[in-house]
Amino acid sequence: MSAAAPAPDTPVASVAEAIARMEAIDAALPAADGLACFNRIYLDVTRQVNSQLGQGFFADPEFMTQLDVTFVNLYFGAAGAAAADPAAVPPAWQPLVDRRGTAGIEPVQFALAGLNAHINHDLPLAVVSTCTARATAPDDGPHFADYQKVDQLLDAAEQSIRQSFEDAAELAADRHLSAVANLIGNWSINGARDLAWNNSLLLWAIRDVPVARGLFLDSLTASTVLASQLLLVAV
Repeated sequence: MSAAAPAPDTPVASVAEAIARMEAIDAALPAADGLACFNRIYLDVTRQVNSQLGQGFFADPEFMTQLDVTFVNLYFGAAGAAAADPAAVPPAWQPLVDRRGTAGIEPVQFALAGLNAHINHDLPLAVVSTCTARATAPDDGPHFADYQKVDQLLDAAEQSIRQSFEDAAELAADRHLSAVANLIGNWSINGARDLAWNNSLLLWAIRDVPVARGLFLDSLTASTVLASQLLLVAV
């Protein structure tokens, strides 16, 4: 059984608090824990984003800061539920939480399953929530351009993830690692973010239509769960 991550008492209010909480999760969990594998990558990316928030990299750093905080709190909610009551984990995160201690699944698979849950499911919700809170819209001002700038930071992170796996494959010369490479080869962080943005626009358009919103979110959850299940096949 996997160790529990520290359950958050309250949502974080700043990117610095988010980094500190992820550091606490990293320290509390065994390195091989599936949630820890994702948390390490997310921590690295969040540090990179935080380093750019006050440097003129983003045209609207206040919006991006609030989006980052809103986004990360969805992850902390899932991590907290995993520690306190696994049955209460949001469905999009359930495959990773259920299999986080399963033998035969490589760390990169856990990492990508977490990215899948967080980007494909949580990111559209965070964009809409942030726009609502700031009385703006996803396609207003520089929001999309700033959103795309994050892709520049993620390019290096994605390469690092894949490079670490490739090194292990070369050293191990193990056929099952080649199977993992084929499994994850078609999953792209930037591709997921492109889809998440389109889903943000759709979710924004139907935000005041409860039936349509509910059906869309059900479909989004189902597709996210299916993708994570495929990413977490033990090989």
